[in-house]
Amino acid sequence: MLTMTQSPIYTPFPLALVSHCCMNFTLTYMSAVEPATTNFISSYSLFISTALSDLHGDGENKLVVGDLGTGVCNVKLKVYRGTGVLSESTLLDLPTGLVSFLMDLHEPRTPAIAVASGPFIYVYKNLRPYFKFTLPSLEVNPLEQDVWSQAKEDMIDPMTLKEMLEGLRDKAEIPLSVRSLRFLMLEPQEMENFVLLHKEQPIRRQTVITCIGMLKKNMADEDAVSCLVIGTENGDVYILDPEAFTILYKMSLPSSPTLMDVTGQFDVEFRITVACRNGNIYILRRDSPKPKYCIELSSHPVGLVRMGKNVVVGCTHETLHGYTQKGKKLWTAYLPAPVTAMALMDLPTRGFQAVLVGLANCEVHMYRDKNLISTIKTPDVVTSICFGRYGREDGTLIMTTKGGGLIVKILKRTAVFDDRDSAPGPPIAQSIRLNVPKKTKLYVDQTLRERENAVAMHRAFQMDLSRLRLAAARAYVKALESSLTPMSASLTEPLKMNAVVQGLGPSFKLTLNIQNTASCRPVMNLAISFLYDENLYSMRTAFFKIPLLVPGLNYPIDTFVECLSDKGISDIIKVFVLREGKSAPLLTAHINMPVSEGLALN
Repeated sequence: MLTMTQSPIYTPFPLALVSHCCMNFTLTYMSAVEPATTNFISSYSLFISTALSDLHGDGENKLVVGDLGTGVCNVKLKVYRGTGVLSESTLLDLPTGLVSFLMDLHEPRTPAIAVASGPFIYVYKNLRPYFKFTLPSLEVNPLEQDVWSQAKEDMIDPMTLKEMLEGLRDKAEIPLSVRSLRFLMLEPQEMENFVLLHKEQPIRRQTVITCIGMLKKNMADEDAVSCLVIGTENGDVYILDPEAFTILYKMSLPSSPTLMDVTGQFDVEFRITVACRNGNIYILRRDSPKPKYCIELSSHPVGLVRMGKNVVVGCTHETLHGYTQKGKKLWTAYLPAPVTAMALMDLPTRGFQAVLVGLANCEVHMYRDKNLISTIKTPDVVTSICFGRYGREDGTLIMTTKGGGLIVKILKRTAVFDDRDSAPGPPIAQSIRLNVPKKTKLYVDQTLRERENAVAMHRAFQMDLSRLRLAAARAYVKALESSLTPMSASLTEPLKMNAVVQGLGPSFKLTLNIQNTASCRPVMNLAISFLYDENLYSMRTAFFKIPLLVPGLNYPIDTFVECLSDKGISDIIKVFVLREGKSAPLLTAHINMPVSEGLALN
């Protein structure tokens, strides 16, 4: 990881993750750049946009960043290979966003870089300026043109011009141009020189780009041709042709867009999710120039990520919200600090997606739905996050910090993905909705009947329950008294017995498993007797003695039963466990004999 020393040069040092992280990132220098020869970033730099792109078609992705410099000068477009600067290009204005896209099918398939800056889009190909697109001019207020025409012919003085422009600013539906707004900000002694300098020039009203995205043209492949999607200050969204850079489609929003996420294909179906300055999120679809759905937030959005069919939004009130693509709220997660950056972590080879959230407390949280599954500590506040293929590593996390640092982390190939929520709170199962069926008319009628007769129904239920318990207790006592159960109730001879019948007939093998359940006392002087229909069955031994039963051991006793009937009927054989000197049996078992199939086959 990179951190700042006393001088504005960054040196690498390891930083361990917290103990509950289920995914481990390790820092390595990409490519073959050595730390001693690395071109590190100035401590006064600040990045606004980052992108990963294979600029040379060699299978090695580079990092493209828009460097704001000091905010006034030294604004550059930088390309990094590893942690070293590969190239620099000076920008004329502050960049508001950049994307990497394929603009044609020509070989080699090298992507272009589109940088949005003011009202222009600068397109770079092979790291060289290729094309410049300018937003179309907006409609100018005709009353404003008349006022400046009068000033041009010296028909009104500067003070009268100011009064007329102020009246137009308060009442006109079309906003004033930048020239008129600047004129209204001047002191009285500066107005005359401003009018003399600008009255001969035509009035133009130009908007600026606030956000930029990328939309596949007609295929969803990774190397498919893509269109540029741009949002402007006046609330318009344009989709540009990637080759001719003409406007293919225009959509309007109620407010100025600030964040944008695009999915789908232009020729098939697409969705553009836009967060606007009025605190709402709008979802635009194909063949609909107006928003299809609107999500009203309780606070202004500062981060927007689309994960699958859901939209994850970070807000200024230190919250993270999940919505469906139709605007239905799914969940809310509360954060320990304000959000500074958000990005999607997508690993298609493992089928894993998560949301990376940079916080103002020098942490990066990883969320899957509302579950916090990992936390990464950083030496400074993160200002931008980018995850993807960097160099030849697929799972690379790149972060830039407020002080100008660059942090590169590579996901371990042995990382284990776990959906357990590391944050304290209720379990995950509590948030899973139950599949409750709809209420039918029969259910509603039954509910009304139960409400009207609640006391009577409760009394009837208690009466039936008491009768059931009494009948069960009587049957149990009767079984114990007559020894009709396969388990002895005697404290001196606690026995347990079960029987197994084997064979198809006419000969059956009858096995009795007898066990002494006492803790330490053996049982002796026991015998077994069988009672059966002698016209239907015959047994070799119908009475025999049992040896001493040691506690805890299972004693199998075998005998053979012969079926004498060929009519396909069966009967019950009763087994009695007897004790010498007692007339009542200790155990009684009734064995339902199966139908003999042997005689039928013969």
